[in-house]
Amino acid sequence: MATTNDASPQTSRGWVQGKVVERIDWNPRLFSLKVSADTDPFVAGQFGKLALEQQGERVQRAYSFVNPPEQDTLEFLAVTVEEGELSPRLQDLSPGDEVMVATRPNGFLTLDEVPAGRELWMFATGTAVGPFLSILQSEDCWERYETFVLVYAVRHSDDLAYLPLIEALLAKHPQQLRFVPIVSRDDDPNALKGRIPELLKSGVIQQRADVPIAPARSQTMICGNPEMIRDTVEVLEEMGLRKNLRRTPGQITVEKYW
Repeated sequence: MATTNDASPQTSRGWVQGKVVERIDWNPRLFSLKVSADTDPFVAGQFGKLALEQQGERVQRAYSFVNPPEQDTLEFLAVTVEEGELSPRLQDLSPGDEVMVATRPNGFLTLDEVPAGRELWMFATGTAVGPFLSILQSEDCWERYETFVLVYAVRHSDDLAYLPLIEALLAKHPQQLRFVPIVSRDDDPNALKGRIPELLKSGVIQQRADVPIAPARSQTMICGNPEMIRDTVEVLEEMGLRKNLRRTPGQITVEKYW
C-alpha cells in the first residue's frame, strides 16, 4: 500500500470528491478521518484510497475502512509519517475540507475468504486493526464463528486507538469476543508486553484469551507489518496451521499492510 503519484489525464476516473465529517486525534501522530463520499459498496475488511492534489499531481494512499459497510460515513485510521507526502496533509484536514476518495474498494482480507472454524483469531499491529474493527462491527459476522479473538499490538499505550469501540463490542458480545492488547515499549497494566510471535509461541496470548489454537478448530487472520506477519506465520505453522489459499484452504489468512 505504498504512496503513488498519478498525474495522468485519466486520474479523474474512479475518484469522487469527499468531505471530511470529523477528525479524531488519538495522539500527535495517530488519527482517524470520517469522510462522506459517494463510493461503491465495500466488504468489511477491504481498503479504499484517499488522495490530495499536490503541485499538479494526485498523491494517493490506501487505507482500510474502519466502519462497517452498513454505515454511510467512511472512516479511516492513519499514522502520520514525518516525511510523508500525504499523511501530514490528511492530519491537517478539518470538518468541511475536501479529500478525494477512490470509488472502488480493494482487498481480500474478508470473511468470505476464510474457511469455517470454531474460533477466528485476528492479529493486528498498529493501524492494521482497522479492517478487523470493520468486520467486528458487521452484524452478520457473529453468526460465522463461536468465538472471535482480537489481538492488537502497538509500541506505546496511547497507540491503542478505538478502545471505547472495542469496549462497546465486548459489552455487546461478551460470550463471543475476547480482546488481547499488547504494548511493546510501555509498561501497561491492562496489556501484555512484547511481540505477537513470542507471546504466541510461549502460549501467553492463548492463556490471556482463554482460547487454544489448533488446526482442527482455529482460523487466523493476520494484518500488519511484514516482519510481524512473517514471524507469526512461522509460529502458527509450527503449531500445525497452514496458509489459506483458494486452491488449498488452510487456517492462516494474511494481508501485508505496507
